[in-house]
Amino acid sequence: MKLAGGQAAAFLAKPDSGKSAILLYGMDAMRVSLKRQQVIKALVGPQAEEEMRLTRIDASDLRKEPSLVLDGIKAQGFFPGPRVVFVEGAGDGLTAVLETALGEWADGDATMVVTASSLNARSKLRKAFEGDPRAVAIGIYDDPPGRPEIERLAKEAKLGDVPQGAMEALMQLARTLDPGELNQTIEKLGLYKFGDESPVTGEDIDNCMPATSDAALDDAAHAIAEGRTGDVVPTLKRLSGQGVNPTALCIAATRHFRTLHAAATHPQGPDTALSRARPPVFGPRKDRLARQARRLGAHKVEKALTELMNTDLMLRSSQKPPEMALVERTFIRIAMLQRN
Repeated sequence: MKLAGGQAAAFLAKPDSGKSAILLYGMDAMRVSLKRQQVIKALVGPQAEEEMRLTRIDASDLRKEPSLVLDGIKAQGFFPGPRVVFVEGAGDGLTAVLETALGEWADGDATMVVTASSLNARSKLRKAFEGDPRAVAIGIYDDPPGRPEIERLAKEAKLGDVPQGAMEALMQLARTLDPGELNQTIEKLGLYKFGDESPVTGEDIDNCMPATSDAALDDAAHAIAEGRTGDVVPTLKRLSGQGVNPTALCIAATRHFRTLHAAATHPQGPDTALSRARPPVFGPRKDRLARQARRLGAHKVEKALTELMNTDLMLRSSQKPPEMALVERTFIRIAMLQRN
């Protein structure tokens, strides 16, 4: 049986324990893994591995010893409760082995959960699962999680009140983060709000965003955008001591000022522009960037971008000027735009 769309999502959230096997396949291994974890947890609970009700079989081991999967689904556990045999990394080469297991499956046997990479419509493995009325085949695609999926993750993270604005922010985030990062962000948000009954806010989400390697580079960009000329040199020296090269500094500042330019020129104002940015900007960082865009205005932001582009060209030229001094001079010039 083949499931897709809403039927697939509903099945993964609450799988039918009467099915003999579930095949999950897709190009993105992380997405497939997350769905596999979801369906196994729904079938046997979070303690299955400790209670020896979950058997893991790697595809390479199954190729060497085909009887592993049949032995696994027929074995009786020490603890009562449903059981799962998980086969990881299957492909068309294991179709005959898994077809035999599907044919031998009987009520009371363990459910097989099989994962595979991308399988086309001609795949023998897909056809075996799709053609068996007791089995299920579900393709996992790269579509961003929808509202039901995010609500499920929020519930698992024990988040309380998630108002409409915060939910929209999480849905925007889902379109920019990969599934693993999104899960971790929502889990972190649940811990961050533990014991706090107040509604989730954009600031809460911003505080739980994944840390990036660009965070330190933002310090220099903020300094020049806010006209803090006295902080430019100490910040650059600190970043240089950390091994940050001048080209990376110039690229980070250019990216920062492009964001400011989009905010300063948006017809509905900086706040709307930053909320719709990719990735979206939340909380205190959004407020800070909006203030910078308003203070500088589109004309000064464009002058800053011109300075940065000229500096970037010089850094990449064959003349090899004193690079850090060149970046330092450019950054101070941009910081002084606030005064002009």
